[in-house]
Amino acid sequence: MAADQPDVSAWRPRVPGVVEVFHAHFTEYAYPMHVHDAWTLLIVDDGAVRYDLDRHEHGTPHDTVSLLPPHVPHNGSPATPHGFRKRVLYLDGSHLGDELIGPAVDGPDLRDPVLRLRVGQLHSVLARPGDELEAESRLALVGERLREHLRGRDTDARRPGRGPGLARSLRELLDEHVTEGLALADAARLLHAHPAHLVRAFSGAYGIPPHQYLMSRRVGRARRLLLDGLPPGEVAVATGFCDQAHLTRHFKKLVGVPPGRYRLSAR
Repeated sequence: MAADQPDVSAWRPRVPGVVEVFHAHFTEYAYPMHVHDAWTLLIVDDGAVRYDLDRHEHGTPHDTVSLLPPHVPHNGSPATPHGFRKRVLYLDGSHLGDELIGPAVDGPDLRDPVLRLRVGQLHSVLARPGDELEAESRLALVGERLREHLRGRDTDARRPGRGPGLARSLRELLDEHVTEGLALADAARLLHAHPAHLVRAFSGAYGIPPHQYLMSRRVGRARRLLLDGLPPGEVAVATGFCDQAHLTRHFKKLVGVPPGRYRLSAR
């Protein structure tokens, strides 16, 4: 494979709590601002990544474990000339609750050699079918240590995803209508707000406009269906894209490779 070509591998293990495992090597690709509906647990094995989370710049040295909370926009780009090689776990809320989103936003990069070692070991086990019990045990230890880091930090109710407010109400509406979509005028009517005010409130709270958030959610669902083996054409219809080309354009923008190649990379 050419040095400037992305190298990715993705799969969903039979381990409760793990939504997806994603390994990638990127040399030039930069992620735009996007969101996930799962917790993103990231380690970098080679190179480094710089990213923005909640309008603050962060980085991922080799000994760091990064934990990015769901629904909070972030991006990512190589911080070294030769790019970066990363391993990512997407985790549901069974190990990390929403009450930890604020503390994770405040300090997403954790310098903890023991945690770094455990996350690496968990990745190795997840690559071996048949060792699910060991993987569940290792994941439990990882989750416990993550919670130890996050608890005790002061939460900020003004952070995205915490507390009531117009922006959160719109986000909840979008979450309910990911596939079929939601017209801005309809959202404004339901929330008793002017459409322009809705967009300003949402963009101010989350750092991306509502449509970009919705596309992030759709791409996230498309990833799961592709890992299930569905062809891109069917995935496009099932996730609310108007056609396969529409899916491909947004998928490649957010994941770095087109959906067909992503599907073929699945284990």
